[in-house]
Amino acid sequence: MHHIQTLDIVIIGLYFLIVFSIAAYYTRRAGKDTGEFFLSGRNLPWYIAGTAMVATTFAADTPLAVTELVAKNGIAGNWLWGNMAIGATLTVFFFAKLWRRAEIMTDVEFVELRYSGKAAAALRGFRALYLGLLMNAIVMGWVHKAMQIIFHVTFPEINSFLLVIIAAFIIAIYSSASGLLGTARTDSFQFVFAMAGCIVLAIIVLNLPEIGGVVSLKEKLAPQVTDFLPRIGEFSAGGVTAGVLAIPIGAFLAFVLLQWWSSWYPGADPGGGGYIAQRMMSAKDEKHSLFATLWFTIAHYALRPWPWILVALAALVLLPRAENPEQLQNENPQLYKKVVEAYSNQELINSDDQLFKSEEFLNFYEKYENTVNPGVMYPKLMIKYLPVGFLGLLIAVFLAAYMSTIASQLNWGTSYIINDFYRRFIKSDANEKHYVLISRIAVIAMIIFSLLVTNYFLTTVSGAWIFILNASAGLGAVLILRWYWWRINAWSEISAMIAPLIIYPIAVYGFGMESPITLYPIVFGTTIVWLVVTFITKPVEENKLIAFYKRTYPGGLGWKHIQKLVGEKNRGTGFGKLTINWIMGLILVYSFLFGIGNIIFADYLAGSVLILIGLVAAAIIYHNLRNQNK
Repeated sequence: MHHIQTLDIVIIGLYFLIVFSIAAYYTRRAGKDTGEFFLSGRNLPWYIAGTAMVATTFAADTPLAVTELVAKNGIAGNWLWGNMAIGATLTVFFFAKLWRRAEIMTDVEFVELRYSGKAAAALRGFRALYLGLLMNAIVMGWVHKAMQIIFHVTFPEINSFLLVIIAAFIIAIYSSASGLLGTARTDSFQFVFAMAGCIVLAIIVLNLPEIGGVVSLKEKLAPQVTDFLPRIGEFSAGGVTAGVLAIPIGAFLAFVLLQWWSSWYPGADPGGGGYIAQRMMSAKDEKHSLFATLWFTIAHYALRPWPWILVALAALVLLPRAENPEQLQNENPQLYKKVVEAYSNQELINSDDQLFKSEEFLNFYEKYENTVNPGVMYPKLMIKYLPVGFLGLLIAVFLAAYMSTIASQLNWGTSYIINDFYRRFIKSDANEKHYVLISRIAVIAMIIFSLLVTNYFLTTVSGAWIFILNASAGLGAVLILRWYWWRINAWSEISAMIAPLIIYPIAVYGFGMESPITLYPIVFGTTIVWLVVTFITKPVEENKLIAFYKRTYPGGLGWKHIQKLVGEKNRGTGFGKLTINWIMGLILVYSFLFGIGNIIFADYLAGSVLILIGLVAAAIIYHNLRNQNK
């Protein structure tokens, strides 16, 4: 194992210098008003806005999560999140322009743009605190947790949570100073820097004598580990690297038919939302909003995962690991007991007991750690194989990924708390300087709250992820249809937020169901609840609906009633072309994903054909968009 050298520290220091220089440059403009602070003056070009979206979803936990999925289920394990490209592509063509057209500060503000009455005001206030404070703290909490793991591996002699606190406060200082204006620019730098670093690590690891290149790596692994698609209904058994995503048909359909549109998840909100909507609303115009979201979807799902996947596959060959803890227990029951004890109480390793310093114990401990927490193998490869200088570069890469996500989450969450709670309900008549000041204070308060959640409440990242997907299942239909059906009201959304929180524990504790099968009763039960509530409550006031329709012109049969009131004939929705673009978008994303994968694994013919199919889909999209804008 290598240790951090002076050159590594210098490289990390240079990285911080660049980030602070960018933040300092934009601080003065960001202090003008909340429009600059939260939306960068609504003037971001598509490539900056889109890259900022990708950078936000590239957190410190992302390479670790991908490594864990690959270790447990092969490349196909990434379908657990790859299915969300279906909803992301829908957002590109059906919602990106509408969000920009709405001319609002946050997606929570949309509530009172679309609905009327006290229910709308209550929903806006509740969503501001529920999403901006609670859910945001959970998301930041698991990103802090991942960075803590990386610090633990790279700086074992220093308290890893203390390092997280220091890094978090550095982020809070520069994001509170420069707002989204500086955050989006630092995000773009951080994304390019982080991806370059991950590619460098993949190249170094693949060229190690123990690996010998991609073709040799593939030969060292069980064939199913490099399958791109899950095996439906099959269950594999075998050696350490024989795992594959083999799931029952019911679970697969839950992912592909339900999850992508029904569940709220940060960065993959049905119909757009959260920091994705924030970036869409900060774009120069509707065209830039659409292209920003399209670039994000291609980069996020097709381009970005491959360097991480390759490093994860190499880790299966290079580092010791068992298929499950029981295998280790059978191998050496006494040593296993001591290792489990030390893993749960790290202080034992630093005690005077010589057992914990023996080579046998340390080797067994590493094997156990890699088995129960496979994500840790990614930073371990960095420490083990990167030369001096490159190690500092990769630590800076993880800091870049961590900082871009936390900075964006801070800016986005604070925009809810200030715009949709403080300004709306507490102090509505202050000047812009006051709101920027309170925003900056809120950023610091938010980082403290998220660190408390990390230290005292968050146990597992995967547990938090499953909770969020299930606690919002069924809400997605309302978030989509509120744009395209006039009859949706505030009570529809309120009931769709409450119903999953009741149905989920009943499904788990009453019927012993597990995720993703829990999605079936939650989605269908929630849908019945919000439909019933919609029809037994009053519709939104007509003047509010007319004002919303004239501002956003969503179109479609769902607005026929309002079109008559406005005195408009059918405007022509272009839904046919939008649907074609959506399908072509999916073909583009998945063709590029699998095409790049085939080329990496030296299947050049299949890879080239898939890339060509993706380019044809892109040409059709471009043709349709150009004609649409004429």
